[in-house]
Amino acid sequence: MLRTLPLGVLLLLALAGCSIEPRPDRPRSSAVEEDRPFPDDPTLWPSIREERIRTLLGPAMARAEVDAWVVFARENANDPIARHIGAENAGGLAAFLFFADVAGNLESLAISPMTESTALAEVTPLDSVAVIPFGRSAYDAAAAELRARDPRRIAVNSSSRNVADGLSWSQRNAFEEALGPDLAGRLVSSGDLVVEWLSVKLPREVEIMRRAAEVTERLELEAYAMVEPGVTTDADVARFLDRRMEELGVGEAWAPDQNPNVNSGPDRGHSHSTDKVIQPGDVIQTDFGIRVHDTWVTDIQRFAYVLRPGETEAPPEMQERWEKARAGSRAAFGAMRPGATGWEVDRAQRSMLESNGSIPIIWSTGHPVGYWAHDLGPRLGGSNGGRPARGDAARALVAGQTFAFDGFFGWRSDDGSTKTISVEEMVVITRDGAEWLIAPQEEWILIGG
Repeated sequence: MLRTLPLGVLLLLALAGCSIEPRPDRPRSSAVEEDRPFPDDPTLWPSIREERIRTLLGPAMARAEVDAWVVFARENANDPIARHIGAENAGGLAAFLFFADVAGNLESLAISPMTESTALAEVTPLDSVAVIPFGRSAYDAAAAELRARDPRRIAVNSSSRNVADGLSWSQRNAFEEALGPDLAGRLVSSGDLVVEWLSVKLPREVEIMRRAAEVTERLELEAYAMVEPGVTTDADVARFLDRRMEELGVGEAWAPDQNPNVNSGPDRGHSHSTDKVIQPGDVIQTDFGIRVHDTWVTDIQRFAYVLRPGETEAPPEMQERWEKARAGSRAAFGAMRPGATGWEVDRAQRSMLESNGSIPIIWSTGHPVGYWAHDLGPRLGGSNGGRPARGDAARALVAGQTFAFDGFFGWRSDDGSTKTISVEEMVVITRDGAEWLIAPQEEWILIGG
């Protein structure tokens, strides 16, 4: 059967140098093997990390209203934040201390065992490295530094938020004993600080994510181009994308068993791809992301409609659903600006869904994306059912944050199952509002003919 895609999609594939392959198991010739788009660069993350500490951490501490932040690092059971502060190679217990004034001016210090201090000083992104005196613990050395500076609020990694929960129960007890009652009473969770810092990305990081988003979309279009209705299964499409990731040298954005999630049947949410055969009349959802430079991830969904015999475009009712989903996406996009809460962004789309006659949508409009597919920052959700803003949905958007968000429209099929269009796009927040990382999907991707 002839497989067709819209002219614009075919042009995009051609310009991108993509091959259109008829079968998912067809081997690629080494002659057409393209260069890996994200080659190894051992200097990239260290340089970006140092810039992030130098330019973003102090202001984040000021916004979180903490004067000091202490992270303890150790081998085998390291703190989740270790890689972001240059503590990933810790052996013996070391302390990493950060101090900021109300203006966000930052000072940083690592206190290291003597056996590791020389090597750490050569690579650390912090201002200086001090040696823990012989016979003294890292807790005592950190407490002495804090006692000399007398900060009002000291953040430590104890939190219900897993990324900010690296301090074990025994470590916390030992540290509080070293601090004494007065300083120990000033300890606060670093949860808000970690969110304020990691949620904002440098322009260099945004550009890396933009290039990664371009590759992600290109691979999804390649995958749709090889679909043969009545033959290809959802799992075939997923395997095609798995193989392309391996060829390009990029990693998984989330759990490999559920990335990519290809679904041509009723709603399944986050799930694995099944052996369902793709049929004419199906709507195919591909939820897919890649990890580049072992650090930054994407999260993009593209939707296709499989033409029935005699059709050259989606039928009117399906086109209307598409247009309503696109309207929901644009309503959310228009609400994304610095100072707006995630709840307000979610509410903007849900108002559109209600007026357009969608079935209720249980999923949030969107989420931060960056170091993880579900990154830290404001949740674009929480307004379902008229509930008030709370938790991460009450957080205000800040310039430099990056999000993945869906344009929704859902309906109920004759068999009682539901199907939801949830085209997922990626944006960065600027001073003037949201900016697409790549051009959004405007029309159905059409398969068959």
